[in-house]
Amino acid sequence: MERESVLASYGIPIIPSSPMRPTNGRRLTAATDSSSRTSKRYSVTALYSMAAEQDVEVEDELAKAQKRLRELKSRISAQSKKNFVLERDVRYLDSRIALLIANRIALDEKQEVESHLVDELEAQEGSFPDDRKMQQYGNLFFLLQTEPRHIANLCRLVSLTEIDTLLQTVMFTLYGNQYESREEHLLLTMFQSVLSAQFETTLDFGSLLRANTPVSRMMTTYTRRGPGQSYLKSVLSERINSLIEHKDLNLEINPLKVYEQMIKQIEEDTGGLPPDLPRSVTPDVAAANEDVQEIIAPRLKMLMEIANSFLTTIIESLEEIPYGIRWICKQIRSLTKRRYPDATEFAMCSLIGGFFFLRFLNPAIVTPQAYMLIDGIPGKHPRRTLTLIAKMLQNLANKPSYAKEEYMRMLNPFVETNKQRISRFLNELCEVGDFYESLEMDQYMALSKKDLVLHITLNEIYNTHALLLQHQDALATSERSHLRMLLDEVGPAPPQVPRKENRTIELPLFSRWEMPIQDLATALMSDNSVTQFDILYMETKSIFVQLIRSIPRMAERRPIELQYIAETAATTKDATLVRKGIKVKEMLRELEEAQIIDRSDGYRLMTEEVAQELTHLGNLREKVYEEIKSLEAVYKTICDHNNYLRSQLESYKAYLQNVRLQTNTETGVGPGSSVVITNGKGPAQPKIKVLGPYKFTHAHLEKEGIIVETNIPENRRQNIYFNITSPIPGTFIIALHFKGREAAILEMDLKLDDLLEKQQDNVVSLDLEYVQLDVSKILQLLNKTFAKRRA
Repeated sequence: MERESVLASYGIPIIPSSPMRPTNGRRLTAATDSSSRTSKRYSVTALYSMAAEQDVEVEDELAKAQKRLRELKSRISAQSKKNFVLERDVRYLDSRIALLIANRIALDEKQEVESHLVDELEAQEGSFPDDRKMQQYGNLFFLLQTEPRHIANLCRLVSLTEIDTLLQTVMFTLYGNQYESREEHLLLTMFQSVLSAQFETTLDFGSLLRANTPVSRMMTTYTRRGPGQSYLKSVLSERINSLIEHKDLNLEINPLKVYEQMIKQIEEDTGGLPPDLPRSVTPDVAAANEDVQEIIAPRLKMLMEIANSFLTTIIESLEEIPYGIRWICKQIRSLTKRRYPDATEFAMCSLIGGFFFLRFLNPAIVTPQAYMLIDGIPGKHPRRTLTLIAKMLQNLANKPSYAKEEYMRMLNPFVETNKQRISRFLNELCEVGDFYESLEMDQYMALSKKDLVLHITLNEIYNTHALLLQHQDALATSERSHLRMLLDEVGPAPPQVPRKENRTIELPLFSRWEMPIQDLATALMSDNSVTQFDILYMETKSIFVQLIRSIPRMAERRPIELQYIAETAATTKDATLVRKGIKVKEMLRELEEAQIIDRSDGYRLMTEEVAQELTHLGNLREKVYEEIKSLEAVYKTICDHNNYLRSQLESYKAYLQNVRLQTNTETGVGPGSSVVITNGKGPAQPKIKVLGPYKFTHAHLEKEGIIVETNIPENRRQNIYFNITSPIPGTFIIALHFKGREAAILEMDLKLDDLLEKQQDNVVSLDLEYVQLDVSKILQLLNKTFAKRRA
């Protein structure tokens, strides 16, 4: 197999190999070796090291931490995919349930919605494709993964209604290992192709990357992957939480709204309005009012201070911004320069800022609860402040010549003060290296793996297959195209299977046109002019590093004595270490005979390289611990978001169950109505079991965040408890009790669909006179307490 043909098939640029260690038998000098190893290009030495690490039999703290980190990254990737699917379902059900609540639509509509509520966890049925089909799909998806241009073209061809399903497969399955360099770099290569085509086909520079297109949807989805979420959590969470603590801080600057709030306050304070203050005025009149101006002036100053603190935090986080997001910014700048050579620095920064702020940062600032950056939903005033901050950052990035809202002009001093600062930041954002050389090695390594697999659902396979067939004439114009040949071979796409049968399978990936590499050392020697002594030197160094990591006392011993380490390993009670010790002593002898190392100087060259590797591993251990700590917080956030999404689905299920039970009664009661149970004579009605009362203390509900505000004096709260009863499906009675008193202090009758309607309308809290309850969390409590007992 020719190396050039392998790389060309992946669309990777061919870069001549750097010269390796001299092979004429003379001993290397440190200077000669140093120059060959400090090449900017990855060397074959690094490639061999990658291969050697696959089979390391070390169980030190670093190895354990690395294993834990890999498992954590894998869980984040899998959980991110589940959340993406759930979010899509919730978006659909939000609209359908809203109609059910608003219009009390009949059972046929209810059944359509109910069909979307099959829990993924129930999907255990379904059948695998046969062995022949599995191999054909393995060939097809290997080609799609390793030649990203096909997916890039497909993403541009599909409609907006099809893009979400395709993005699920691309972002979370095909390139779903979000922390693995090969898949991440292949995904970015796909983005480069997509962006390049977008720049070529967009006629109006002003609309570039701004419209709601499949490409913009792709870019937004990319930012929702694990690394992007990790960055948002670490950089924005503390800043936003400190802001929303000030629930009563009103920084509204829209003169019309300020005027209305002022009028309302005057009426509450005096019971009326003076004749010179009409209740309704135009925006211009409100803006000209001196009292309004006096209210707004300090707010403007405070808003600019807060926005400046956000901006400083973001700028100082440059090194924390995920590589992929910075690389996309770099492509936007590069493509702008090539496609629009006359574009100004301002125009380029505007495009970069449009992606970084509009698609990535601002959505998290405006709706931090959706990104699980905060607990609950921010109050009315903080929510408005966050929206204004996001607008200010967007205006700073875009530097528009006009403001969509006239009152935003008052914040122009913020833009003027920071415009040089933001331009410098957006340019520095693009200063990252390319990855093509490391991708070349990763692809080479992929051919040496025997377990390259995708975890993919049947419907993801069949949907991608169907889209490829639908657009194959545009994707594969030549009959001899590899993609066309594989599509012809696999045949027509099977229909989508029911959700319960949509099983996840393990699809082995194979190349039809490249032979797998069976022996990496032999392949390196044949394809890269690497000699057997090069391989021997690299393997010897690798074994010494493994031995020092495996024998704790060796790690502390200085100076490093290779002969002593080999002898110590060969005389331990561990059979594996004995084997390695004996082997590495023989390897030292061979290298000395070949005059590549010299015993007389204590094998100085290899000793220095082993020491450097150990220093690197020590630093790496600390970095791994830091990354684990950061990603554990991200994983918790993603799981919390998953629980929130599932609680929404549970609310919908409970509502539908309520509809079904009420509709099935013989009284003709329709959805949303109450069932009246009487003891008098009349039509027989089905007996409905009364559930409860279930008791909850004030302290418990406060701890769970269900009580968000309370007027009950602190010294009396320990005597307060709540009884919750469900006399009929979908109806709940919450009774507030004081210990020692038989009668309830207060009772409230709640309907499930009323609560859902409040949630739909973004009503944050429910007023029970003495306490305020969080709408979303009381819904979760009711579902958890009653839904399964009704089933």
